[in-house]
Amino acid sequence: MIAIEEGKKIISEVLEQYPEKTREKRAKHLAVNDSSCSTCDVKSNVKTIPGVMTARGCAYAGSKGVVWGPVKDVVHISHGPVGCGHYSWSGRRNLADGIPGVNNFVPFHFSSDFQERDIVFGGDKKLEKIITEINGLFPLNQGITVQSECPIGLIGDDIEAVAKKSTVEIGKPVIPVRCEGFRGVSQSLGHHIANDSIRDHVLGKKELANPTKYDVALIGDYNIGGDAWETKRLLEEAGLNVRSIWSGDATLEMLQTAPGVKLNIIHCYRSMNYICRHMEETYGIPWIEANFFGPTKIAESLRKIGELFDESIKAKVEKTIEENMGAMTKTIEKYTPRLQGKKVMLYVGGLRPRHTIGAFEDLGMEIIGTGYEFGHKDDYERTREYIKDGAIIYDDVTAFEFEEFVKKLNPDLVASGIKEKYVFQKMGKPFRQMHSWDYSGPYHGWKGFEIFSRDMDMALNSPTWQLITPKWKQQV
Repeated sequence: MIAIEEGKKIISEVLEQYPEKTREKRAKHLAVNDSSCSTCDVKSNVKTIPGVMTARGCAYAGSKGVVWGPVKDVVHISHGPVGCGHYSWSGRRNLADGIPGVNNFVPFHFSSDFQERDIVFGGDKKLEKIITEINGLFPLNQGITVQSECPIGLIGDDIEAVAKKSTVEIGKPVIPVRCEGFRGVSQSLGHHIANDSIRDHVLGKKELANPTKYDVALIGDYNIGGDAWETKRLLEEAGLNVRSIWSGDATLEMLQTAPGVKLNIIHCYRSMNYICRHMEETYGIPWIEANFFGPTKIAESLRKIGELFDESIKAKVEKTIEENMGAMTKTIEKYTPRLQGKKVMLYVGGLRPRHTIGAFEDLGMEIIGTGYEFGHKDDYERTREYIKDGAIIYDDVTAFEFEEFVKKLNPDLVASGIKEKYVFQKMGKPFRQMHSWDYSGPYHGWKGFEIFSRDMDMALNSPTWQLITPKWKQQV
């Protein structure tokens, strides 16, 4: 780990390249972790400086691409031009069981495909027609959401009125979601808007069948590469009944009946803490944040969850930890000699900039930098518990800053998103795409840790890197 003063010097050197005003603004978003400093948190959740390229998404991406999109038996209409819908459809790996077009619509892309005449004359009538057509073509859908893109808010289309009328006509919930991309400063507000639409139109509309005292909901797991299935399995091994998943491989009924559970277990705090707080205040359901990356954090989380139940659950928690820890030890013994001491820089959204740290450390790897695309103050407060002094923290990092930090800190591995992947690979840096697990996964749970370990080894120890020399290192 670098020294605190050295980290501050590196940040200062990077900031020197900016004009004065930009330098002053960006300085508030960069820091070196120092546990002795109570005022060293970075500034977050503010607008990106115009003209500075960052990796953020928009409110529409937060609603359609994250929270609502993985709900499998509901049709999600991207209401606006086709491009946003195509991007949000093709960019994520929310796996779901079911028959496509029958009870699983995740593989489909539904768009109102706004054209110039729709901007001029409005799209309400077109939306009504689309809803009717969808219900005719796919009669087993359980509902429809209208995910509004930027032009809808700009021209003032009344999607709420259309949704209300269509709900009566088709006899199924049609849910308007005012998630125009320009709302808020990032996709984070889109999460909140989506949570609010679930609260207002879905939550509590049905009773949970055959409730038990061990019923729980898994919230903020989007089943990237099968994560939710693996997390569900380990919770059920511990004696709990996972009755609802929000929202990977989810059904509308899971959301409707969620107030019947006894505990909400939240994984992605940033995207779903709003609905957990609402359910606690309204229905009296407690919630707990868990981390299912790597054996150390899995065991900690299971024990923390077990403390909220009776002795039989506590016993089952200890049993499942004991049964699985042998395989985890073998995995660690296999990969640690190849990964021990390797330095990693993280930059992702949601929970990953802190939750994945434990899994890397289980393999003897060291986190020297981490940050969020759209984190809030409470995300960074939680992150400081995971990282060591000297690690650099960066909020909404710019493309320039991230590249400079990588050059100066020289990590062995960069773990970030698709927008950064090819930049760093061309720099000759091993890279893992941590939004969708680089088309691998799952990474959650006992089984997930084995796959995670294998993938980090492949990324770092591939002979490919011996054949790549960055341009600035090449002899002219």
